[in-house]
Amino acid sequence: MNKTIVIKLGTSTLTHGTKSLSRPHMLEIVKQLATLHQQGFRLIVVSSGAVAAGRDYLNHRELPQTLASKQLLAAVGQSQLIQVWESLFSIYNIKIGQVLLTRADIENKEHFLNARDTLNVLLDQQIIPIINENDAVATAEFRIGDNDNLSALVAILAQAEQLILLTDQQGLYDSDPRKNPNAQRIAVVDKITPEIRQMAGGSGTTLGTGGMSTKVIAADIATRSGVETLIASGELENVIVKLAQGDGIGTRFLAQQDKLEGRKQWLFGAPPAGILIVDEGAENALLAQHKSLLPAGIQHIDGQFARGEVVKITNRNGKLLALGISRYNSDALQRIKSKKSNEIETILGYEFGSVAIHRDEMVVYA
Repeated sequence: MNKTIVIKLGTSTLTHGTKSLSRPHMLEIVKQLATLHQQGFRLIVVSSGAVAAGRDYLNHRELPQTLASKQLLAAVGQSQLIQVWESLFSIYNIKIGQVLLTRADIENKEHFLNARDTLNVLLDQQIIPIINENDAVATAEFRIGDNDNLSALVAILAQAEQLILLTDQQGLYDSDPRKNPNAQRIAVVDKITPEIRQMAGGSGTTLGTGGMSTKVIAADIATRSGVETLIASGELENVIVKLAQGDGIGTRFLAQQDKLEGRKQWLFGAPPAGILIVDEGAENALLAQHKSLLPAGIQHIDGQFARGEVVKITNRNGKLLALGISRYNSDALQRIKSKKSNEIETILGYEFGSVAIHRDEMVVYA
């Protein structure tokens, strides 16, 4: 399977420096995404531009400078934005799906799992998710803040290998290229330091909410979780394809550890909420065959826990075999333990998949 890439498109990229969405420029972006899509890449687009589209749709009428006005523009503009994306992707017979998120969807375990499952289903069906923050309903408490930050969280959510942040700059420079004609682009950043953050400076345009500073913050979040991050100009010809294929343009921020280690740090920081005791067949499947844990292999359950919480997996002698994220809560597992996977829906009346803990959501210790 080809790698999963999250592409964040800023307002300045989508408007091509104007006050309205630039359909010709967006079509150039779609053409690039279609090329990668046809090559088998799993693509997720985090798209800014809803507020800009709303302003344009309302003929740039004067509105009070309030949160409610911004939510109004987002509510009006989001539908306009997704219509443009849908019409452009349809040229290449590519289906898209809209996903709106708030911070609550990232921080709440149940919401996180549901969002991740939605992304995986869309990608498995060769549908490109178009993601934006749900500005129309998000309060200050639940706002993620900007789409750079959102794209980093989505990259973690989707277990992506790469995050691409497109902007109106060629990459990160050692000084502000708008003020210093001798500023030098930094090709590779091994680690984000205070000096690197200082180089990022402030915001570049007034149309969007992010600048180079927010992109470096997003890169810090993503790279700490094992996601390589690239910042480049959306104005460069074929920029997305070039970045995906390893061209040396833009600025590349190296992942701070391999993907598995990053996911261990992010997913398994909390103490286990319960224990699943498994039989010899399940132990062999986990250790020797590197398989997921099926309900049939679970003999006993200790503790009360919710779907999405981390639990221990031990054998009957109490030996710790693994940690994993349970796809079912403890009550459901009590009902389906020792049962075949094709019986889950009959017993529970619903199902979250055939496994109790998927191999990709497990760290094996034995």
